[in-house]
Amino acid sequence: MSTQTLSVTGMTCQHCVAAVSEELRALDGVTGVAVELEPEGTSTVTVTAERPLTDEELTAALDEAGEYRLLDAP
Repeated sequence: MSTQTLSVTGMTCQHCVAAVSEELRALDGVTGVAVELEPEGTSTVTVTAERPLTDEELTAALDEAGEYRLLDAP
């Protein structure tokens, strides 16, 4: 198992949390997503997966969810 903690900007509400969580859960191997929402700030997203996810996979999922940006690499 792999747990990665991400810093994500652009999340302002529970709709954002739902959109980001849905897209991350759709990635192959993801078993869990937890979000600590910081409206208008940097939210913390913890992703648990069967394998480490690449920056490209994470960025693509955030782009698909909306205008969210990954601040640092896992």
